[in-house]
Amino acid sequence: MLMPFASLAQSEVVVTAGAAAPEKTLGEVVILGKRVESNPNAEVGAPYKAKTSADTRHTRPLAETPQTISVLTRTALDDSGLSDLKQVLGAQPGITLGTGENGNAFGDRYIIRGQEARSDVFVDGLRDPGMTTRESFAIEQLEISKGPNSSFAGRGTAGGAINAITKQATLDHDFERVSIGAGSDSQKRVTADLNKGFGDHFALRANVLYGDEEVPGRAPSERNRKGIALSGLYELDKDLSVTIDYYGLRTKDQLPDLGFYLTGTVPNRVPATNVPVYAQANDALGSDVDTLTARVNWTIAPALKLSSLTRVGKSDNFYQTTGASAGTRYDGATGTAYTTGYIDGGHTGWQEVKYFAHQSNLRWDKELFGLKHEMIFGAEYTDHQVVSGNFTVANGNPFNCKSTAGVGANNAFCFTNSAGVPVANLANLSGRSYARNTYNQDWQVKALALTAMDTVDVTENTTLFGGLRADHFDMSLVRRTPATGVITGDYGYKDTLVNGHFGLSYKVLPKLIVYGSAATAQDINGGEADSGTSSGYGGAVLYQNKIAGAKPETSVNLELGSKWNLMDDKLLATAALFQTKKKDVMEGANYDTIGTFNTGSNRVRGIEIGLSGNVTESLSVQMGASVIKSKVLASATPANIGKPLSNFAEQSLSVQGKYQLTDAFSFGAAVRHESDRCGGQPDTAAGFTAAGLCSQPVPSFTVGDIFAAYRFSRRFDVRMNVLNVTNKDYFTAVYRSGSFLYKGDARAVRVTLNYEI
Repeated sequence: MLMPFASLAQSEVVVTAGAAAPEKTLGEVVILGKRVESNPNAEVGAPYKAKTSADTRHTRPLAETPQTISVLTRTALDDSGLSDLKQVLGAQPGITLGTGENGNAFGDRYIIRGQEARSDVFVDGLRDPGMTTRESFAIEQLEISKGPNSSFAGRGTAGGAINAITKQATLDHDFERVSIGAGSDSQKRVTADLNKGFGDHFALRANVLYGDEEVPGRAPSERNRKGIALSGLYELDKDLSVTIDYYGLRTKDQLPDLGFYLTGTVPNRVPATNVPVYAQANDALGSDVDTLTARVNWTIAPALKLSSLTRVGKSDNFYQTTGASAGTRYDGATGTAYTTGYIDGGHTGWQEVKYFAHQSNLRWDKELFGLKHEMIFGAEYTDHQVVSGNFTVANGNPFNCKSTAGVGANNAFCFTNSAGVPVANLANLSGRSYARNTYNQDWQVKALALTAMDTVDVTENTTLFGGLRADHFDMSLVRRTPATGVITGDYGYKDTLVNGHFGLSYKVLPKLIVYGSAATAQDINGGEADSGTSSGYGGAVLYQNKIAGAKPETSVNLELGSKWNLMDDKLLATAALFQTKKKDVMEGANYDTIGTFNTGSNRVRGIEIGLSGNVTESLSVQMGASVIKSKVLASATPANIGKPLSNFAEQSLSVQGKYQLTDAFSFGAAVRHESDRCGGQPDTAAGFTAAGLCSQPVPSFTVGDIFAAYRFSRRFDVRMNVLNVTNKDYFTAVYRSGSFLYKGDARAVRVTLNYEI
């Protein structure tokens, strides 16, 4: 709009009689503008703040939604320098990471407010059952709902749900953005985000990824990522549009690192030091993901809108990994005892995942009985199947140490000999190879769900929300002996889950609400596809060789909170007190079917605060902090009662801030803190000794990152990230035996060039 005035301002002409008109040249006129945001849910002018949820069932802005929902915008993700979803979520308050738990090492494992959430990851509102390694290159914003969420998400979601919102084609504007990154640890990363409209009705968008790096501080372990996301939009008119998306991702970790391990005995049980990379040469972990999604958005009438989403997909996952521990071993030739690290026999698995899902939601805005209602009626059908098996492990090299005392044949692989001399080539210590076996399990769940929700303004300041969802599921689980093909178990059952969500909010000020909410969630027996009949890890608990006979586990969340839009709606402050109580918990003993139906109960209480948006015109911040306490209330094992739950930190903090010093230069930092935690099985008390000391402790940590960016022109800028700037050794998760202690990345430097074509 300023262009005509800018042109006129280039010269000033003064005319006098009988004289030539002299010219006076003014200074350079600079026209500044901000890049148009491609995310329709963003708050304009506040890069770290989302205004709305991409889930259309949330009919009000996030600042008016009676629930804790943390949102990470695309800008916040880019500034952080983190790319894998596990890294991003591990830095959020109230979320901790778990280990692959031996036989269940597929993909990423999250724990939200003390509850398992590895199967509670959604993409654009539909459950993503692939349990893969997930990447952020195609994500527009990341929404984390805290507290039981079955009325929105269906079975599971006892602690919350993670919803990744993908980048979609748009007719709003064209853009071509390319990012090229390089850094320490041989890091290379290239991404491109291209959107082009063709006329008034059709647009295409493509996002591509290539990434490769050594694991910081743990070379030669390395990560490789390749991906493409294609989106095509056809907009017949402003009332009807169809979008078809394809998403493909190929991930592979070569020599995947299972980290360190704990040594010593309580109370002196601590992480080992100077642990070398012990992964064997043929070790690998990978995922191949392909999904096709079609969505329809139809405004039938001004007050009647239909959104429909259909997805078909598959993923192929595998892992071939080696763990390690330390302890006393023996020289088989001399019987000499010595302390050393040693590798275990390996951990393997593969999955073939196929899924189909359809969800339709009809929104109807209607005034009834003098009150404004925003009603949602939904239907969803899903069919998820997971066929899985493992690999046979063969060792081609001779053993070099002995696990039992005395002289005799060696039967183990050790890092050093009895004189303390390290082996020459640790990656080839065992000469390990893997051969894929046929399947040993076929897991499938089909479910049909119906949903009804309503948001109604009772008074000018008071709003009620109510939601109800019924899920009818049909689950089957077939177990098989691969070598013979003999079926060893054929289990199945059906049930219907009914869950609700109720919220009441009151506007204390035009931009400040207080609210109360209550919500439920239910988990089913055997609902974790990667666990089979490993009852201790979410697998099926059997009784008289049957899976049925158990009530669903039920979680109830009560929450009191407030949300305040500040700084002309550019800053959102939130605070919430919550309690989640879980009853009818199925308790498992181990990696077997031994367990008990509905004998457990636990409680989680806490407070969480958040801040996102612009503190000033120049300072953007994304902050969250939580303090959580947990307690086992009932258990088939009396000694567990009164103990905390396993694998979560009672205090956590995450702060990311960016300061725009000039129009061209910005800088920032991120700090995350987690208190210590104690390992153990899901839904079971953390491992404590009789004296009340944690047997598998993970130390607390505080890690800081810094970043800076400089914009050379409207089209070109550069950003530098230094992750773990103090190069701190820290650990994110522990296996219940202490043999896997996942290590956070060491210091890493990343430089990224961003160019808009």
